[in-house]
Amino acid sequence: MENELSVREQIIQVCNRLFIHTDYREWDKLLTEVFAETVLFDMQSMGGGPPALLPANAICEAWEAGFAGLDAVHHLAGNYVVHIQGETAGVFCYANATHFKQSATQGRTRTFVGSYEMHLLRTLAGWRISAFKYNLKYADGNLDLT
Repeated sequence: MENELSVREQIIQVCNRLFIHTDYREWDKLLTEVFAETVLFDMQSMGGGPPALLPANAICEAWEAGFAGLDAVHHLAGNYVVHIQGETAGVFCYANATHFKQSATQGRTRTFVGSYEMHLLRTLAGWRISAFKYNLKYADGNLDLT
C-alpha cells in the first residue's frame, strides 16, 4: 500500500502513526514504523529540558512511564503543511491531546492544544521522524489529573 501513496501521503501517514501508536501505547510500532534511531526531541514548551538528541527507545520509555497512570490518551492532528526536499521533509501540523483518568476527582481530563514541527528522513524502511518540536499554545482542564 505504501507504494500506492504519494510521497506527501507517506510522510503524513508516518506523522499520523506517531499519534495513533502513542494513543494505543504501541511502543514497538513507534520504534519500527515512526522514529529514526535517534530523534532531536524538543518539548521545552511543556516544561521539558532543552532540545536533546535522544535514542528513540528512550522517548518511548519516558512516554510509557508518563502515561502509565492514565486510562486513555487521544491525539487529534491536522492542518498538515509538508515541505519535501529530496530525501528529507519538514512537516508542520496542529495537534490536540486529551488525557483521561477515571479516578481523578477534580475533573477527569486535561487537554493540550498546540502544534508540531517535525523533520523526517527517507530511510530504507521508509520515512522516519528524526526531529520534532512541540509548541504548546495552551493547556486546559485538571492539569494534574488529581
